Parts: sequence; structure tokens; C-alpha cells
Amino acid sequence: MLLRASDSTLLVIDVQERLLPAIHGGEDVLRNVEWMVRVAGRLDVPVLATEQYPQGLGPTHPELAALLPAGAVAAKTHFSGVAAGCLADRPAFARRQLVLCGVEAHVCVLQTALELRALGREVYVVDEAVGSRREADRALALARLRAHGVDVVSREMAAFEWLHAAGTPRFRELSREFLR
Repeated sequence: MLLRASDSTLLVIDVQERLLPAIHGGEDVLRNVEWMVRVAGRLDVPVLATEQYPQGLGPTHPELAALLPAGAVAAKTHFSGVAAGCLADRPAFARRQLVLCGVEAHVCVLQTALELRALGREVYVVDEAVGSRREADRALALARLRAHGVDVVSREMAAFEWLHAAGTPRFRELSREFLR
């Protein structure tokens, strides 16, 4: 199934200031998550975000937080955003396609994705926009997600599928800014 902007929500999981420095390649993950948030915003794809135990792990990284829409962030203590129930009342969460990015791939991203699949949702995880403290855990998470019907995509795959066609003013605008 192809992603459609009108059916998708971008879900940013736990990109928090005290957790991110421990993530293997954390700065790259942050930049790729920010890229996804910017592209989603330009294509009218709603963005939601979670914070795992913010009292201990701190708030969303400030550079990312500055890009998120007001009211987008929900706190949780369950590893899964689904089990936490913190997003259930948000209209954007009802969309059938959820595109996930964030940390940690083998914990909160994995558990959220698998529970979304169990609910019958289409779930996509952005390869270069997820991370774990250990690269081996990230790789295991992506393999397990694929085995359970989650599509692992690149950030450009998501963007091009959301765009759907070339030759439009929106395509030209995003191509100049994001797809060079």
C-alpha cells in the first residue's frame, strides 16, 4: 500500500533531550525526524509526538519541539503510545496510516508499531529516522517489524508517496527545498 498524505499521520516517538545523546547516531536521527516533520507540515500531514516519562528523560529536544504544532505532544509512561492511551482522543490518531519515527527503535517505536498493527492500522517506520542506544537493537527491531507486517521506508519514499505526482507547484517547491 502506498502512503497518502490525506490518510497519514506522522508520529514522533520520544525524541527527548536527555535520551537523544545516548542514541547511536542520535544527531542524524534528530535531523531526519526534523526533516520528516517539516515535509509533513508542508503536505498537511498531521504530526503527533510522545514523550516517555518526561520527568526523568526531559522534554522533547528543543530544536524538534520548535517545529511541532501546538498541542502535538503527549506524555506517557507505557512504552507503547497505544497502550498509554495518550493519543486516542486526537483526531489525527484516527487516520489509517501511521508513519513512525523516533527512539528507541527496539522499545517504544516497536511496541507502538506492533500494537497499531494489531488494531488493523497501516504502519510505516522511517528507517533513517529511528534509533536505539545500540545499533544491533535497532537492526533487530527493524527486522522484527518487517516480519510483523510493518513497512520500513526511507524518508524520501514517504515524501514522494505523500506527493503522489511530479509537475505540481507543491512538488516543485518541496523538490527544491527537501529533495535535492
